[in-house]
Amino acid sequence: MKTLKNQTLLYDEECPLCRVYTKGFITTGMLDENGKKPYCQLTEEEQNFIDVQRASNEIALVDNENKTVLYGIDSLLKVIGFSFPWMEKVGNWKPINFLLKKLYSFISYNRKVIMPSKKKTEIKLECVPDFNIKYRLIYIIFATIITIFTLYKCAQIITILPNASIYREVILAIGQIGFQLLFLTKTDKKTNLNYIGNLITISLLGAIILVPIILLSSIIELPHLFILTWFGLTVCIMIAEHYRRINILELPKYLTLTWVLYRIIALGIILNT
Repeated sequence: MKTLKNQTLLYDEECPLCRVYTKGFITTGMLDENGKKPYCQLTEEEQNFIDVQRASNEIALVDNENKTVLYGIDSLLKVIGFSFPWMEKVGNWKPINFLLKKLYSFISYNRKVIMPSKKKTEIKLECVPDFNIKYRLIYIIFATIITIFTLYKCAQIITILPNASIYREVILAIGQIGFQLLFLTKTDKKTNLNYIGNLITISLLGAIILVPIILLSSIIELPHLFILTWFGLTVCIMIAEHYRRINILELPKYLTLTWVLYRIIALGIILNT
């Protein structure tokens, strides 16, 4: 593996994904031992030639000798392409590059609702991406669609429920957002969309946990008690995760109670239809 020397990636140390892939670059020898640095540790001298705002949205690769900077997908292609030139060539092909940049922006602008972190007032330079309504809405719609289809498949294997309906799952997903917003009416648009993003991420997490049991059910006949237990444990994990995120976002703790209340009401309606 060829090593790209005298280059440093500025990463968000609060982002688990950022920590993993920057460490991976160094472990595999693609970057030298000084190949990564937390964004919050930028010096005043470095801030003179680095676009600090852009670097919070797109990971920056700093050339320590020439004092030049690449951002986002271009920085990652530079690191990977030094060891695998063909990958950089493919990645820079206009159609592919366009898609990679859109995918990168989709993940980067939503990383704080995918994996939130508590705001640290003692740190002057936090690596927090700009609030982008377009990418937030795309994420909410994307995650909601995946959740809806997963829960639809799950409902098909829970025999105590009435016949599964994709329309029912759509109503439940949209209703969940509307119900919770009733208790956030005094907050601003950014807070609302940040909370909804986290709310949908929790639903997506639940859907991911349910995937193995859905796949198993398509292969073998599982005991109904086993399916219900798995589903119950999934709900417990989701409740705990909701409470954890509420604390990180510094939102009222009663939102977890209203979230649970909505699901109890929804289940009661489903069982009586």
